[in-house]
Amino acid sequence: MPKRYPQEFRDDVVRVARRGDAPKAQVARDFGISEACLYRWLEAAEQAESGVEPESVKVREANRRIRVLEQENEILRRAAAFFARDALPK
Repeated sequence: MPKRYPQEFRDDVVRVARRGDAPKAQVARDFGISEACLYRWLEAAEQAESGVEPESVKVREANRRIRVLEQENEILRRAAAFFARDALPK
């Protein structure tokens, strides 16, 4: 499992990388992280500043909404079966 870095550390790394004084590969080496990690942090910071939610948040929210709708649908099915049973002639 990847190591979790504090938010202050991430913010510092992003700030230094954005200054452009050194190549991003060098910034990553200086802070002891991988280049891929640096690029993910830069992308996440960009999305946070622009107000765009990361895709995983949208997917999680959509999946939660789907579960709620499926539960509501099941309740309605059971209620319809219950009332239909009473409506049948005996």
